[in-house]
Amino acid sequence: MVQIEPSERLIRAALKSDTEFVSTLNRIIKQDLRISVRELSKRCGVAQSTLYKILQGERSPGLSTLRAIIHALGGFQHPGEREFICVIAARYVLEGIEEGYVHVDGKPVLVREYPVHTVEDVFVAAVRAEREGAVAIVCAPIVSSTVEQLVRIPVTTMMPRNSIQRAIEVAARKAWH
Repeated sequence: MVQIEPSERLIRAALKSDTEFVSTLNRIIKQDLRISVRELSKRCGVAQSTLYKILQGERSPGLSTLRAIIHALGGFQHPGEREFICVIAARYVLEGIEEGYVHVDGKPVLVREYPVHTVEDVFVAAVRAEREGAVAIVCAPIVSSTVEQLVRIPVTTMMPRNSIQRAIEVAARKAWH
């Protein structure tokens, strides 16, 4: 799964339609960045009332407003926000977690799933995850020692389903130290 930056998603949506733009901007603000309209307004220099009208589909943004919003969205992506914890497991195990953000020690951590079917898939996924910016990997004990030899990032072992959250927390702490 390749994650596209919010600003890039917004540009693509704007090129499709006003409806797609409004829907995507709402999703980015509420789900991806979890910021208020007020916060976006401060960052982009566009009046809150204008942003509310845009978000409700009552007004289409002009080019300068669109540029300001896109530039502001880029400002919310601090170095490290693109970093994530990779969870490599069979699909049925991954059904027990949700891809997205979890909070570890009060800090949001992005979790990305890498579903696999074979042991070879695990090794490919581990290398791919490291290339894509993973700061740590969570995987099954049967493959963790080999994965540790393939990558330069911390690897944490997960046990049955109920320990995935705990393994993600351990991986995040290892990555930060």
